[in-house]
Amino acid sequence: MASIKDVLENIENLDINDQTYIFGVLSKRLIDLKRSEIAKRAIEADQAFSAGKVKSGTLDDLWDDLND
Repeated sequence: MASIKDVLENIENLDINDQTYIFGVLSKRLIDLKRSEIAKRAIEADQAFSAGKVKSGTLDDLWDDLND
């Protein structure tokens, strides 16, 4: 497996159009990955709420819970 340094050096040797293409592909992949992580966290939050593991209240209520 190539190191990050090797990959970056190889990319540096490409012309600007290829570097731009790689940048676009990586940007889209990162966006998709972040969306997947957000969706996963939303599902976990919904499951926690459905299981009654979520509290609701004011900021003062939260502060009181944290200090108990």
